[in-house]
Amino acid sequence: MTPSLEYLRRCRGLIDAVEAQREAILLAAERFAASILAGRVVHLFGSGHSRIMVEETWPRYGSFPGFHPIVELSLTFHTQVAGANGQRQAMFLENVSGLAGRILRNFQLSRDDSALVISSGGCNLVPVEMAEAFREAGVWTAGLVSKAHSEASESRRGDGKKLPDFCDLVLDTGAPVGDAMVSIEGLETPVAPGSTVGGCLVVNAVKAEVARLLTEAGQPPKVLTAGAVVGAERAAELFEGAYDEHGRRAARLLEIGGQA
Repeated sequence: MTPSLEYLRRCRGLIDAVEAQREAILLAAERFAASILAGRVVHLFGSGHSRIMVEETWPRYGSFPGFHPIVELSLTFHTQVAGANGQRQAMFLENVSGLAGRILRNFQLSRDDSALVISSGGCNLVPVEMAEAFREAGVWTAGLVSKAHSEASESRRGDGKKLPDFCDLVLDTGAPVGDAMVSIEGLETPVAPGSTVGGCLVVNAVKAEVARLLTEAGQPPKVLTAGAVVGAERAAELFEGAYDEHGRRAARLLEIGGQA
């Protein structure tokens, strides 16, 4: 089997791993839909490459308002690699205690909110403290990790706690320890990670269930949709309506300062 075929085979395994979490996916969707129906938001946070799952959830085609992406460029800006704004700094900042609280200080949280915190290993301080702060504010929080990798990894906290320890629900990308899924003969270390594939499967499965619940509740979401699907005029209406709604929800988060 070639490495590319091996990778695709392993990705089919990720689909099975996500499908096995149907009950957890439905529970997350129910809590997220409840927040949106209450006029509040689902906070999304991911540092490092976990940012990808945040942007996969909202905003992009096939997604809808009600989600609040929290993305810090200092923790997610990878393209410089070295030098100013380089990867060394980003990885250092991921483990600065107190940064999560400073980020959340910008927002007024509500017990009607919910949250999804994404971290493949679930061990770096910022995502762990983010979930901890949400819990302290009474916000129902789901975590998305690679369970096998998280269990095999060492927490950066002195008490040893990891992201799952501060979550009401834990979802699994299905990726293996170390994330990379393909071994090459003659190469010491594996290549081709799987957590992004598994993570995107999870967030889109949840998103689809949220859309169903909102529609059944009589509040069908304004889905960003291509003109090739609904025509240019309707696509423009959905685009403006979705971003107007997002703006209204976001404004409520900034009304009287934050808490963390």
